[in-house]
Amino acid sequence: MSDQNNNNIDEINGNANTENNDKKEPEYEDVCFMCRRPESKAGKMFHLPNGICVCDDCMHKTMDTVSQFDYQNLLNNPTLMNELNKHTGMPGLSFMDFSNFQGTGGIPNSQKIKKKKEEPEVKPELSIENIPAPHKIKAKLDDYVIGQEQAKKIISVAVYNHYKRVTTGTMDDIEIEKSNILMIGPTGSGKTYLVKTLARLLDVPLAITDATSLTEAGYIGDDIESVVSKLLAAAGNDIDKAQQGIIFIDEIDKIAKKKNTTSRDVSGESVQQGMLKLLEGADVEVPVGASSKNAMVPMATVNTRNILFICGGAFPDLDEIIKQRLNKQTSIGFDADLKDKWDKDPDLITKVTVDDLKKFGMIPEFLGRLPIICTLKGLSKDMLIQILKEPKNAILKQYQKLLALDEVKLDFNDDALEAIAEKALEKDTGARALRAIIEEFMLDIMYEIPKDENIGHVTITGDYIRGKGGPQIEIRHDVMQ
Repeated sequence: MSDQNNNNIDEINGNANTENNDKKEPEYEDVCFMCRRPESKAGKMFHLPNGICVCDDCMHKTMDTVSQFDYQNLLNNPTLMNELNKHTGMPGLSFMDFSNFQGTGGIPNSQKIKKKKEEPEVKPELSIENIPAPHKIKAKLDDYVIGQEQAKKIISVAVYNHYKRVTTGTMDDIEIEKSNILMIGPTGSGKTYLVKTLARLLDVPLAITDATSLTEAGYIGDDIESVVSKLLAAAGNDIDKAQQGIIFIDEIDKIAKKKNTTSRDVSGESVQQGMLKLLEGADVEVPVGASSKNAMVPMATVNTRNILFICGGAFPDLDEIIKQRLNKQTSIGFDADLKDKWDKDPDLITKVTVDDLKKFGMIPEFLGRLPIICTLKGLSKDMLIQILKEPKNAILKQYQKLLALDEVKLDFNDDALEAIAEKALEKDTGARALRAIIEEFMLDIMYEIPKDENIGHVTITGDYIRGKGGPQIEIRHDVMQ
């Protein structure tokens, strides 16, 4: 009796295992014999003898074609149908001999398309617990960006408050307003680099766009909404993810009001006015997967209420406007300052006010929607030397790694670093000048080293940078032995 029960249990388990095996999804997906589309594109297939699959569309087309010739109930007469097929070549399935396809016309495994494994999408949920605190954001920025302490502090606090606002929505019916940022600093001071580093640390979608290409609606150039479509593309067309991203609009000073012009200002004041609703928060219809709107491109609605806008610009000649204001305040009386007092002030840009920006050509409504003004200082000689060697991906480390691949050690002595920094200051293009200078002096070295396998160590000296000597080259120890 017990043996019989055991046999019954084994039989039930065997059936269950068979059912589980049957439920396993096949490794390959079926392909339509006629149109060659896979099941993922064509939909559910009809399975015919000898492993032939036909999609729903092809099956309906075939039956429609057959039914057109179905006069006097011809379908019920196989002999007539075969004769008709010989003369017309009609693709009727009911009289096709599928045995002809076996081994040749049937679809072997090699013709089947392997199914892609669908990986479960893990969306990083933004919550108040996993937003890094301002001091942690600044500490991460310190690893990559040298100096600009005040700017890093302002950005860290602004971003932290922005994402607190995004995750909490409203608190006790008090709606927190958006804190968009305006970054002002000379070229090469690290505006774009700061934002790129920030987006990488927070793992949020970032779109970097240029204000110079923006024009008023109806004119040649990018529409103002194109900045949002770039963010949507950066978020993989995920609207929810895009609505929590960061948009960095560079060269914002180029859309200042044009002075003394009689022509229509299509890329100046009108662009500022068009961006007002965008900065504040509005539903914007943007094309998906394209930069311009047309009838063939699907549109998506993106709400910009929770998108952080950071605008950056060099604002050339803004220092002259600041000087004029400061000189007016202190140019009369016994305590008057000299007119050239502010000429050599490296931190003059930090004294900027909203009135100075209005005088530059930015409209008050636009500035009102960028409440946080963050200034970046011009780079000094010491800061340039630090930029050369201290960040995680410093320029010198990059070249050292390049030569290490050729098994050559590269060093720069302190005098060489000072000489490079001095040359960079003369170019007046900030940190961008450093790479150009090093590239120029490393060209000959990187050209000659692969020729000679005996070279083991190269030291760049200050004399070499100043054009008074050459680099110090040492032979490998193993060659000397």
